[in-house]
Amino acid sequence: MDQGLAGKRVLVTGGTKGIGRATVLALAEAGAAVVAVHRTDSEDAASLERALKEIGGQFRVVRADVTSGAEVAQLAKTCGDELGGLDAVVNNVGVDGHVPFGEMVEEEWHRVVDHNVTSAYLVTQAMLELLSDGASVVNVGSSVALRGRVLGVHYTASKAALIGLTRALCKELGPRAIRVNTVAPGLTETEPGAGLPPAAVERIVGMTALGRICQPEDVAGAVLFLVGDTSRYISGVTLNVDGGV
Repeated sequence: MDQGLAGKRVLVTGGTKGIGRATVLALAEAGAAVVAVHRTDSEDAASLERALKEIGGQFRVVRADVTSGAEVAQLAKTCGDELGGLDAVVNNVGVDGHVPFGEMVEEEWHRVVDHNVTSAYLVTQAMLELLSDGASVVNVGSSVALRGRVLGVHYTASKAALIGLTRALCKELGPRAIRVNTVAPGLTETEPGAGLPPAAVERIVGMTALGRICQPEDVAGAVLFLVGDTSRYISGVTLNVDGGV
């Protein structure tokens, strides 16, 4: 079934690596016009531009710190100038952190919460006037929000906050038929071995019904479903993409 992605105008934050990169490329392949955001100039951004040029279609790779209100305002102007509006926002940018709660300093708390939650608030609010009626907002959370994780209280709290943001915002934006949903991946191989010791990966995969680690493309597929027209009556949900843990 056609998901109705051709011609959609989509903003993706954290768009040059991992889940964001897979999502940007999948959207472009489906015929969407994409603005991909990254924080620092790198080979990841340059290689994404090359890949998008090969696919063809309309795209822009933009540098912006989405934890800064001023830079997000400029990003909104860029989206308006380049695309004339938006049909979807994918709040994918995020960071992790591993530290015992008793040793966590305030700066570390704010680093994780600002990237994982505040950025979604800033970006979505700044794009409201650009969003078409019937648009889609997709927040990329984590299945850990529902389970908790040792050495990751701030990370867990930030991803749980995205679920609350989703549930409340879908009600505020419902009168415009704008849908707001969260995709919650399990452990995802955004780098070789997911950055974990092989024994840890094996243990997690052993708890997964499908018997393998999640790939960025698996999450991108869920994001595209929620961006597309086939999910037009789905709002306020948290869609777990964890292989059946």
